Amino acid sequence: MNLDSDGVSILDVPAIEAHNLTKVYRDNIRAVDGISFSVKQGEIFGLLGPNGAGKTTTIKMIITLTKATSGTLHAFGIDVFKSPETARGMLGYVPQSISVDTDLTAYENLLIFSKLSYVSKKERNTRINDALEYMDLSSRANDLVKRYSGGMMRRLEIAQALVNRPKILLLDEPSIGLDPSSKKQVWENIKQLNHEFGVTILITTHDMSEADELCDRIAIMSEGKIAVLGTPVDLKRNVGGDIVTVNLFSTSPAISLPKEIGHIIHNNEKSIQILTTNGEEAIPLIADFFRSHEIRIESISINKANLDDVFMKYAKRRLGDEMYKATRNMRRDFVRHAR
Repeated sequence: MNLDSDGVSILDVPAIEAHNLTKVYRDNIRAVDGISFSVKQGEIFGLLGPNGAGKTTTIKMIITLTKATSGTLHAFGIDVFKSPETARGMLGYVPQSISVDTDLTAYENLLIFSKLSYVSKKERNTRINDALEYMDLSSRANDLVKRYSGGMMRRLEIAQALVNRPKILLLDEPSIGLDPSSKKQVWENIKQLNHEFGVTILITTHDMSEADELCDRIAIMSEGKIAVLGTPVDLKRNVGGDIVTVNLFSTSPAISLPKEIGHIIHNNEKSIQILTTNGEEAIPLIADFFRSHEIRIESISINKANLDDVFMKYAKRRLGDEMYKATRNMRRDFVRHAR
């Protein structure tokens, strides 16, 4: 068994461990407010939250771009703030915005990155070719990146992050702006990296289906704090029942349901979502309640709770609008860089 200097099994050391991590900016703005969490070796960990929740600041602290105001942060037992160069040697990072130079070839991009990552001259060519082959880009290695599709650009960015063979890979919105086929390919690449090489992966995402598909565990951040942390299955189970969606013919007045029926978790005036213990038993009661208030129902349906419902419960909002805006902006970036 491999032991560290304190006699602790290396396999028991978390890949990432944060304790009371806090970041306060000027004017006492607490971007990250005393969060504690750990990421196990070899897992895919999701960090979710609305814009302004503190996700980006947390990522910046992990990759040593900013220091914490207080608290501790370790990567495989290394103090990230005391030994930033050592920590950076273990990390790979793919930002949300386009990070490759589209006027260069794929090979040239990876060559520059390998030099910046202090990969030895003797190993550079092998590492570059291995990364390109792994991301299925070898046949396009000498093409200008501006001729790549959005999905290929994202795969190239992941290849770039793999050049220094990181133990931890951080992906900021890995598939945002991609078409469904490219998104699925990126998901498969991420799972393959994790399963075949045991790379620990931390992702941030607005896409609840992405989090459900990829993540072993998820932390939802809200206002600088971690609101809840658990596996997707446990988080959905803890929402507590079925979601009944009631679509109305016209805008409804403000209503408050009796507790025995359920409680409203989302109301956009013409579509109301109700969390209830048993959807089938609740539907007749819901219909009677709306009828007694002379509110006409156009349709009514039942769904099991999903991660979006979990997010709504703990972050008090849905991610639909934010995801749409972020996706639209990212697609514009792909188009602009491909010109």
